Amino acid sequence: MGAKVYFILTGLVQQVVLGRVLGLDGYGALSTALSASSIAHNTIVQASLQGVSRTVARAGQQPKRALRRVLSHHTAVALALGALFWAFSPVVARALGAPHVTTSLKTLSLVFVFYGLYAPFIGALNGTKRIRAQASFDILSATLRTLGMVFGAALGARLLGAGQGPFGAVLGFALAAALVLVLSAFYVGVGEAGGAEPKASDYARELGSLVGGQLVLNLLFQADALLLRRFAADAALSVGQDVTAADTFVGAYRAAQLFAFLPYQLLASVTIVLFPLVARAQAEADPTRVREYVQNGLRIALMVLSLLLSLFVSVPGELIGLVYGAEAASLGGPTLRILGPSLCFLALLGVLTTCLNSLGHAKKTFLLTLVALVAVLTSATLLARGTPLEPELLKRMALGTGLGLILAVGLTARQLYREVGALVRFKSLGNILLTTALACAVGLFVLPPSLTIFLRAPLITIVQVLGLFALRELRPAELKGLLRPPQKKS
Repeated sequence: MGAKVYFILTGLVQQVVLGRVLGLDGYGALSTALSASSIAHNTIVQASLQGVSRTVARAGQQPKRALRRVLSHHTAVALALGALFWAFSPVVARALGAPHVTTSLKTLSLVFVFYGLYAPFIGALNGTKRIRAQASFDILSATLRTLGMVFGAALGARLLGAGQGPFGAVLGFALAAALVLVLSAFYVGVGEAGGAEPKASDYARELGSLVGGQLVLNLLFQADALLLRRFAADAALSVGQDVTAADTFVGAYRAAQLFAFLPYQLLASVTIVLFPLVARAQAEADPTRVREYVQNGLRIALMVLSLLLSLFVSVPGELIGLVYGAEAASLGGPTLRILGPSLCFLALLGVLTTCLNSLGHAKKTFLLTLVALVAVLTSATLLARGTPLEPELLKRMALGTGLGLILAVGLTARQLYREVGALVRFKSLGNILLTTALACAVGLFVLPPSLTIFLRAPLITIVQVLGLFALRELRPAELKGLLRPPQKKS
């Protein structure tokens, strides 16, 4: 858990500092390159980590031989796919309406290769239950990436000239990835020769199933930002501007995303606890406990989401201005007021699909995530395409994203209800909605706008928490075990 918190914090620091160093336009250009590349390298990293972990865990007394065997497979895959990513970088950049990020995308192909080779070593640590070592490498990787990107951005702008900060940042990213790869290889080792398992064909099938799910999930994370880049570039060209005019708007949208993704990141801790609880109750054929865990898990998730949603609605501009400055706040503030609640549905979708996965419905989860992706692409395109290069474009993109996610959450909740026979209780849902409305009203209409964000935000949260206590929705005992349902009677 500590590594997860550190990962989130370093990510926040990284994005905030890069926004200051590069300016809103440079930050927007960098965000486009990172969004496009992250779909590829996050997919291969997560699939590789899970695939190697399973293989090493199944190897019994020969984990080193199994590691050497899969390393040979992953080396070939990483090099081949990295070369493809480099070759198609110009095509991707043009398709996004951002040819000026081609060099950055080509450089990020190195990150693809380095992380594609690094992930198997971390998977080996996970498969042999060396969780503390895995967490240490997660922390090291996050630290090196942040330092590399920040110093790379600053040096790139100073040494290579104006507009080269984004390239310097991705070069620093690549160097950090190379360093953590070398360190992990020395620490874990490359295994022992002589293993015959897994066979290449069997492992390819297993890895392929993992890649499919991760690819759809990462496309869902980046769909709105990449669509926005394309539509903003088209809008700039339609009035005779260069495509780089879109960078500022993309940067402002990314600033809003930084806060809007917090619900998903925070609820990851809920899903980590919820998954084994539901899976164990399901394995023990105890439907009553399954329902209790699902109901309580969803209730806790909704309370966490409601606390953040109140801030997104009440003080969006102040939140962005606090870390990105006035220009980002003026463009991104109204966007966050829509995008924040929209991505709360993404976080809720994550909890719902975790419950389905824990019940053994991975294929249904994949299909529902695919539906979410198609819904977001469709609704965002219908609402945002053709909008002039104005702040309205950002709000339309955020709204389209939210509508697609609402549809996906509805379908996923319906499927989970069919499997379990229960979701969150109506009384709990009503209490949470009531306290959220109260907190938003206090933030928007009661607290004076002149009050500093350092006072307004805590006061809004305090009002909501007190409301939850007053309605007995949040009870003091739950602060020690939020996911613990009532004990079974013997």
